[in-house]
Amino acid sequence: MAGQPILVLPEGAQRLLGRDAQRSNIAVAKAIANAIRTTLGPKGMDKMLVDDLGDIVITNDGATILEEMTVEHPAGKMMVEVAKTQDEEVGDGTTTAVVLAGELLKNAEDLLEKKIHPSVIIRGYGMASAKALEFLREKSADVSFDDDKLLKQMAMVAMTGKGAQRAGDHFAGIAVQAVKQVADRSKGSVSIDSDYIKIEKKQGGDLIDTELINGIVIDKERVHSGMPKKVENAKVALLDSALEVKNTETDAEIRITAPDQLQAFLAQEENMLKEMVDDIQKSGANVLFCQKGIDDMAQHFLSKAGILAVRRVKKSDMEKLSRATGATIVTRIQDLSAGDLGDAGLVEERKIAGEDMVFVEKCRDPKAVTILVRGGTEHVVDEAERALTDAIGVISSALEDKKVVVGGGSIEIELALALNNYAKTVGGREQLAISSFASALEIIPRTLAESAGMDSIDTLVELRAKHEKGDKFAGVDVMGGKVSDMEKIHVFEPAKIKKQAITSASEATEMILRIDDIIASSGKGSNTPPEMPPGGGMGGGMPGMM
Repeated sequence: MAGQPILVLPEGAQRLLGRDAQRSNIAVAKAIANAIRTTLGPKGMDKMLVDDLGDIVITNDGATILEEMTVEHPAGKMMVEVAKTQDEEVGDGTTTAVVLAGELLKNAEDLLEKKIHPSVIIRGYGMASAKALEFLREKSADVSFDDDKLLKQMAMVAMTGKGAQRAGDHFAGIAVQAVKQVADRSKGSVSIDSDYIKIEKKQGGDLIDTELINGIVIDKERVHSGMPKKVENAKVALLDSALEVKNTETDAEIRITAPDQLQAFLAQEENMLKEMVDDIQKSGANVLFCQKGIDDMAQHFLSKAGILAVRRVKKSDMEKLSRATGATIVTRIQDLSAGDLGDAGLVEERKIAGEDMVFVEKCRDPKAVTILVRGGTEHVVDEAERALTDAIGVISSALEDKKVVVGGGSIEIELALALNNYAKTVGGREQLAISSFASALEIIPRTLAESAGMDSIDTLVELRAKHEKGDKFAGVDVMGGKVSDMEKIHVFEPAKIKKQAITSASEATEMILRIDDIIASSGKGSNTPPEMPPGGGMGGGMPGMM
């Protein structure tokens, strides 16, 4: 065996080891961070994304951009996961998290060039991350459930830079009302499930026509034209089984030998459907939402009974209707009783943008609501939806965590200063990693300054000087193009957004730095070896991504 190569991997597999693997991963992660970095802040630029079918998305929402991009490189996918986690946990701050992860890796690359071992960098970054979260908690202010003014200001900050900015005040008010309406409060804690805030989009009208419905809007029409279009003081029944004559569970054969037998069979079917409708009528219901189908004959009987019925309602909408009206979702029609019914002040079919929709509104204390978004074009409506989603996420995070921080890059400068002071108390090479972590946090104010057309170096120098003098709320006033007191111009963000961004970014960075070997196997039956992700410069595009 002496001198013979030992083949462990299949033919066509490729491998990158040590610094080459790290360099490759860091290059791709930096490319993704740079791709969305210019979207950060109120003056951030938009991206136009065109898919295979030619459909266009124009947005500056980090989560949407990364979702639409076809990222193939494994390190790139990790960066996309950072954005997804941030979006799912807090609903905003996705660009911040990805840009911070990219900067942490860039600074780690400089340390690797200085022959500092990845384990030392990882340990230092872990210490810095834990300390940053500790400092963040200390520098956070409290927010109460009833502080509508502060909640509205945070919502407006979250929406600034999105397409819905000109209707920002209107949208912020709607978002605050919606979140507070669906919030569950018990023993001082607040839990909010934003899934119960339904966002229904319809082209036409203006952004300012967007409204909050204290109830649910169903994108369906009543099943029969003879049914009432409008029902006041509605008693709502929710049914998750079909209003049809069921087929037998076992195979059966019915032999009909005479016309009167056929007539009797059809009459029996009709009678069964009539009994089902009678059961609904006896319960006192005058509005029915059915998750499955409604037979034509049953539609006729419901119409005769003056019951407004809607069929094939989505399961998620049925759950929202239950939360909004207080109705119980019933499986067997025979079990339906007055106690299972929900209440709504008004159920009405209306034509919106040429389509019939059923509005269930004026509910007493709905724990599920609908925001009906209007706008001139499809792109405007889509961007308005993204702005509202961010605003809802921000308000929910602030109410659940009960902590807010001053924005505009102010908190990042404070944390950077605190970490630099902490680094001086730590011995060994970890001190360098902590200082690099502190430096990476400054990417946020630096990017905000760049997007506003300000000189990023001068801005950072001025910010550091002000914070060292004790002006802890100094940040980048993007609209004014200068350094200002962020508290005075009401720029606030939930502490939870910063906490999640720091946690996600540092964890992703540590995971990528641990990789010192990339093995890319070729697919079975393929004679073409896979392209290895490049480890060199960025060139004109994003390597291994699209």
